[in-house]
Amino acid sequence: MSADQHQRVLIEADGGSRGNPGPAAYGVVLTDADTGAVIAEEGTTIGVATNNVAEYSGLVAGLRLAEEHAPRAEIEVRMDSKLVVEQMSGRWRVKQPHLQPLVEEAHQLAPAGTTYTWVPREQNTHADRLANEALDGRRSGVTLAADDVESLIEEIESPAPASDAAPAPARGWAASSGTPTTIILLRHGVTPHTLEKRFSGGLASSNPGLSDEGRDQVRAAAEWLAPLAERIDAVIASPVRRTLESAEIVAAVLGKSIEVEPGFAEMEFGTWDGMTFAEVAERDGDDLDAWLGSLDVSPGGGESFLVVEERVLAGLQRVLDAHAGQTVVVVSHVTPIKTLVAHAVQAPLGSVFRMELAPASVSVVSFFTGGRDGTEQRASMRMFNALPPGNDAFSGAVRW
Repeated sequence: MSADQHQRVLIEADGGSRGNPGPAAYGVVLTDADTGAVIAEEGTTIGVATNNVAEYSGLVAGLRLAEEHAPRAEIEVRMDSKLVVEQMSGRWRVKQPHLQPLVEEAHQLAPAGTTYTWVPREQNTHADRLANEALDGRRSGVTLAADDVESLIEEIESPAPASDAAPAPARGWAASSGTPTTIILLRHGVTPHTLEKRFSGGLASSNPGLSDEGRDQVRAAAEWLAPLAERIDAVIASPVRRTLESAEIVAAVLGKSIEVEPGFAEMEFGTWDGMTFAEVAERDGDDLDAWLGSLDVSPGGGESFLVVEERVLAGLQRVLDAHAGQTVVVVSHVTPIKTLVAHAVQAPLGSVFRMELAPASVSVVSFFTGGRDGTEQRASMRMFNALPPGNDAFSGAVRW
C-alpha cells in the first residue's frame, strides 16, 4: 500500500530507562488503523536519559514515521504514559524544562486533529518490546514492514502447480484442486522447561506455561502474520497449556477463534517428563541411548516417534477434511511440526533428528488434492523455521 492510501494510522509508542536516568531507548509501531497492517516499526537507543525523555522521544519518532509513510492520514497516538498523553492533549502543563524541546517538536510534527489515548501497559506491549530489544542490542533503527509482508504473503500463497509439488508424473493431476489447503505451523514460545532444557511432553506432562519471553516471541510471530488475517480461516491448537496460551495470543491478534486438535500434542515422555537430559542420562543412560536416533523406542514409557507420527497424521487429515482449500494456523510443538514437515516432503521419519526448530518459528506447508480419482494428496513446503524480521536473535536460542 502506498503512503497516499493510508487514511487513518495508529502510533503506539513507548520508552524506558534502565536507571531513570540510565541507558534508555524507545519503541514505536505505525499501523494502518483500518487494516491493522504494520507499516513500520522502530526500536532505537538514545543514550542516558530519563523515562519521560524516552517516552517523548518515542512519540516524536512515531510522528516522523507517520509524516514519511502516511503524510495525509489521520493520526491516533496510543501510549501508556499518562504524562505524555495529558500534556499533548493540553490538559496538563509542561513543568519540566528539559522536556519542553521534545514537546514543541511533537506539536510541530502532529497534524491538526491528532488524538492521544492512554492505554494500560499490557495493551502497549508491541512498542515496549521494541524498546527493550533496542536496549538489549537486538534491534536498531527503522524496519519497514511492507516488503516483509509482501514476501511473506508470496511465500505462503504463491501458486504452486501440482506438477511442481513432486517429481512424480503429473498425469491425472490436471484436475487437481486449484486451491490448496495451507497450514501455517507455529511452534509455541519458550517456557521455564525450555530454558532449563527439560523434557516437556503433552497432556500427561507437568505442562508448564509460557514465560514472559515466550509470550513476547509468540506475539512477535502473530504480529508478523497479522497482514494475512483476512486470508486465515482458523487458529488450531494442540490442547497442551503452552500451545493454548500461544494460540490465545495469535487468535487475539488475528481476530479468530481457537479450535483444538489433540493429534498435534507433543510426544509423551513418561517418567522422563520434567527431567533434564543430564538427569535422564544419569538415571536411565542405557534407555536414553536406545531412544536417541530410534523411531520405535518409547522414552520413559511414553510415546515412540512412530506412535506420534500416527497420531499427528490422523490430526492432519481431520484438519484437511474440515478446512479444505483454506489457510489455517496450527500452533503445536517440536515433534509434531517436524513430523508434518517430514510427511509433506516425503522424507523418512528419521529426518526429524536432523531438523532444528526455534521457539515461535513459522513453517508453512500446502496440501493439494488430485490424481486420477481426485483423492491423491501431495504437498509443497513453502517455508521452514522462519522468524519475524528483526527477531533473528530467537534463532540463536534453539532450545530443545
